[in-house]
Amino acid sequence: MRLGIFETIGLAATLVFAIPVGVFGVETILAGDRLLGGLLVLVAVLMVVLPRRLTTPDDIPAAVAERTVGKAVAPPDEED
Repeated sequence: MRLGIFETIGLAATLVFAIPVGVFGVETILAGDRLLGGLLVLVAVLMVVLPRRLTTPDDIPAAVAERTVGKAVAPPDEED
């Protein structure tokens, strides 16, 4: 599954916030509080997965722009 430019930037921005939450969750699990740590890891996973699976009204203009850029700039042909 290939990501477009806007999707890649959005994923990187999401990871900036999700990775610290996940790391803190793992550290909390290792410290002995499995419930809180598990919930934090779950929140971190959902922060990354839900935006990829759900479509909101704000996503529609970005999707149109992505298609327009994709049609305007064709990928180069592979030459052997």
